[in-house]
Amino acid sequence: MAKSITARDLRRHWVNKQEIALLDVREEGPYAESHPLFAISVPISEIEGKLPALVPRLSAPIVVYDDGEGYAERAIPRILALGYSDVAILDGGLSAYALVGEVYRDVGVPSKAFGELVEAINHTPSLSARDAKKILEDSASDVAVLDARRFEEYSTMSIPRGRSCPGGELLYRFFEAVPSPKTTVVVNCAGRTRSIVGTQTLINSGVPNKVVALRNGTIGWTLEGLELDTKKAERVAQPSTEASQRAREHATAWAEHVGVTLIDADQLERFAAESDTRTLYLLDVRDPEEYALGHPVHFINAPGGQLVQATEEWVGVRGARLVLYDTDGVRARMTASWLVQLGWEVYVLDQRSTVPDSLSVSATPSWIPPKGGVITIEEFQSLKDTKTVIDLARSPAYRKGHIPGAWFASGPELARDLKSISPTDGPIVLTSPDGRVAAGNIEEARKLVGTARKILYLEGGTAAWVAAGHPLETEGRYLSEPIDVYKRPYEGTNNAREAMQGYLDWEYGLIAQLANDGVAGFHVVRKR
Repeated sequence: MAKSITARDLRRHWVNKQEIALLDVREEGPYAESHPLFAISVPISEIEGKLPALVPRLSAPIVVYDDGEGYAERAIPRILALGYSDVAILDGGLSAYALVGEVYRDVGVPSKAFGELVEAINHTPSLSARDAKKILEDSASDVAVLDARRFEEYSTMSIPRGRSCPGGELLYRFFEAVPSPKTTVVVNCAGRTRSIVGTQTLINSGVPNKVVALRNGTIGWTLEGLELDTKKAERVAQPSTEASQRAREHATAWAEHVGVTLIDADQLERFAAESDTRTLYLLDVRDPEEYALGHPVHFINAPGGQLVQATEEWVGVRGARLVLYDTDGVRARMTASWLVQLGWEVYVLDQRSTVPDSLSVSATPSWIPPKGGVITIEEFQSLKDTKTVIDLARSPAYRKGHIPGAWFASGPELARDLKSISPTDGPIVLTSPDGRVAAGNIEEARKLVGTARKILYLEGGTAAWVAAGHPLETEGRYLSEPIDVYKRPYEGTNNAREAMQGYLDWEYGLIAQLANDGVAGFHVVRKR
C-alpha cells in the first residue's frame, strides 16, 4: 500500500521551502475548476510523457491526488515504474486539502496571483481600452505598442499598431524597438498578468520612457466592443550591439537591487554534481528560434516571459534549484529577478561563462514504449474492418483531424469507456499524436479487456499516419466527455463575454485568496 501525507504536512513543505511536487492526476478540465496553489496538472494517462521533464530527480518527493475518482491509486505504480522512489498519496484528496487550504480556479495561478500582487504593491500604471484607443488614433501621438505574449498568440489577435515582443524579450529589445525616450509605451497581453509584469519590468529597469499596461489586455479591448487585428506578423527586431549594451546596464542594476545571484561554470558543475540530492533545472530563457540554432548541453528552452507566466510548464518541484542561461546578460537576469520574487531559488549563469560539454547531471527518469502490441502503419492497414481505433489525443487535436473512424476517449477513463464499445472480434488499436500516450496506456486497456480482444497501439501514432500520406477526418465520435482541456477565456477570438468578464472578476480576487492561504512565499521588491 502506498504511503500517504496529510494536507497540513504538504503545506509545511511549501512554507519551509522544502522540495515537493504535487501532481493532480485528473484531466485538465477538473484541475482548472479547483486545485491547490502549487499543484501541477499531470493526467494519469500522460504520466510517462509529461512527468520526467517536470520532475527530473528520481528521489524527489512526489505527492499524488485526485478528487475521489481513484486515479491516484492507479497512478502510483506508473510513477514507480519510471524509477521514482518517494511517492505518496495526499490523504483525503482534494476535499481534505480544501479544509485546510485555499483551492484555486484556472491554470498558471501562482503567476497570475503574483501579477495582481505586483500591481497592488507598485501601483503599476495602466490605461483603459478606450483611453488607449484615443492615443493610438491620434496622429500626433508618439506611441509604441509592445505585445508581451508568445508570437503565436499575438498573431491570432492583437491590438492595432501592436508588435510582438514576448515578455522575456521586452528589456532586451526595448532600445531597438523604442529609440526615443519621448515615446509612450503601451504593453499588452490577453488579460492582465503579462501586461502588468511586462510594464513593471520596464519601469523597474529604469527605462526613460513613460510605460503603461493596457488594462485587461485584449479581453478589455473586446469587452469595450473594439476591433482587434488578426494574423499580424510584426516582430521587434534583434537589438543592435549598442541597444543590447544599454539593456544590459539596466538589467544588471535591477538584478543587483533584487539580489539575483550570478554563478560561473565552476559553480554550475558543483550544482550538477549535487543534482542527485537536490533537484536542478537548467533553463535557456532565450527566444525559441535562437535556442534552435544552438544551446548548451542539458539546458532546455523556457522563454523568459512564459517561464514567469507559467513556471509549472517546466518546473514541477516547488523548492527546487533553477539555473538560467542567455548570451546577452539581459534576459536571464530579468527573468531571474521575477522568479526570486516568486519564491524560487534561482541563479544566473554569467553570460561570459561557457557551459562545459562534459557537464554531467544525475540520471533522469526515462521511459521506453513497450514492444509488445506495437503495429506499423502497413500492419494497421492490413487489419480487418472490425478493428476499433481509439484516439487518446487531447480533444482540440482530435477535432482538428484524426484517423478516419477513430473514437475520442479520455485517457484517465479509458478502462471505463472501453466498456461502451460494441463488441466485435477485431482488435482495439490505440493511437495518439505521436503514439507515446497510446503506448503508455496499452496496459490499462488490457486490464479491462483481458483476452477478449487484442489490444494494439500504432507506432508513431497519428503523425505517422499523416507522414505516410493518408488523410484525416474531422467528424467526431466520442466515447468520453471531452473535459481534458480547459477552455481559456483569454485565448482565441470566439470567447463569450460572460466568460471573459468572469475571468477578470476572478483574477481581481486572487490577492485575497493568497492572503487567506498563507503558503505562497511571494515577496514583491519595490522599484528603486
